[in-house]
Amino acid sequence: MRKLTLILLSVICSTTFTVVAQTYNGNSYRKPVRPTKNVILMIPDGTSIGVVSAARWYQIYNKLGGDNLAIDPYFCGTVKTFSSNAPIGDSAPTTSAYMTGMPQQTGNVCIYPPADPENDLVEVDPAMAYQPLATILEANRIEKGRSTGLVVTVEFPHATPADCAAHHYKRGNYSAIGSQMAYQNLDVMFGAEIKLITDDIREHFSNKQITYYADDIEAFRSHTSGKVWALWCDNNMPYGLDHDKTTIPSLQEMTEKAIELLSQNENGFFLMVEGSKVDWVAHANDAVGCITEFLEFDRAVGSAMKFAEKDGNTTVIILPDHGNSGFTIGRHNLSGYDRASLDKLFRNVSRYRHTAEGLEKILLKKDPANFKAVVKEHTGIEITDKELTALIESENYKPENYMKVSDGKNMIAKLVEIMNKRTYFGFTTGGHTGEEVFLAAYHP
Repeated sequence: MRKLTLILLSVICSTTFTVVAQTYNGNSYRKPVRPTKNVILMIPDGTSIGVVSAARWYQIYNKLGGDNLAIDPYFCGTVKTFSSNAPIGDSAPTTSAYMTGMPQQTGNVCIYPPADPENDLVEVDPAMAYQPLATILEANRIEKGRSTGLVVTVEFPHATPADCAAHHYKRGNYSAIGSQMAYQNLDVMFGAEIKLITDDIREHFSNKQITYYADDIEAFRSHTSGKVWALWCDNNMPYGLDHDKTTIPSLQEMTEKAIELLSQNENGFFLMVEGSKVDWVAHANDAVGCITEFLEFDRAVGSAMKFAEKDGNTTVIILPDHGNSGFTIGRHNLSGYDRASLDKLFRNVSRYRHTAEGLEKILLKKDPANFKAVVKEHTGIEITDKELTALIESENYKPENYMKVSDGKNMIAKLVEIMNKRTYFGFTTGGHTGEEVFLAAYHP
């Protein structure tokens, strides 16, 4: 991961030509690669390669746009991600490594990690512990005079966006991190969690001529110039499958608006776009959520690539920060797996009109006597009496920790169990996993 980060740093901050060795027809030659003034970094959080494969087949089965994903032409490698002292990474230390060049410990947001001599996987200097490390976003803004932006679908100070524009030893300290991000004077910040905007932040926005919109999609859509923050929801945005896009924009729309605004700077821009909730729905082991949430991200990739190819001066880099859930197409009860048709594998999941979370929100407003009919309407599933009882007796709450959804006895967990039972997708865990992640990139 360190090598990849240094490549990212050179691509984003270089002012001279770099040279790469290539081979063609057995002959090696050196080809100059010119730097670009714009960089779009896209991170589908917690996306294992199995999710990408399932999303592609789902798209093919449902005739949603051809045989390829928008990302497909740009795959070029894999990336080994890890924390400074553990092979299975968390979002905060892994994206911090992308941003700074230094792997860090769980919870760290762009600071030098404390030494853990018995477990460290890289060389760690104890004397540098907890020092803030400059990020690629900061380098672009301060050293190059470029515009900078972040687009996410979760709380704006969540781990991945925080890694671009803040420094702290504890990723959960939203008060400190949110304030730091506001004082970065970002040109664009689109995301969630309106309640984290304090009076101090509002005053700062006013002093710096930063426009702020809260739950105002029309104002967001009509904004044409100047620095802007636009946030939605008191918590995170809904999953794409549960999304009312007349009131809350999609990740694709936010990406397009961010590019429109940032590209007005003649010096160029740096934009990070996160498919934030692929990770969340993987923690919940919700198969249809994993598939459709990645497709939401892939549509944003399509928009970024369309701009980059037309612009001719933009690099796009796409890579997850870690794997999650051990998602697979196929599991232990799929007999004759090598003869299982596309229809057998994707028919049932294609009938699901909501994630388990979205379906829970519907059910909690209904009389339990109507649960069977409601589930059938939105999933095509005729639940058994035993499953009905499990739903009625579940603890109808949403756990505060999204990473523990798959461990709970709440209705979401019961619905995930019911919905997944009718598919052949497998999961090994409700947490992160340590396999390599994919790398995709475009350079003009």
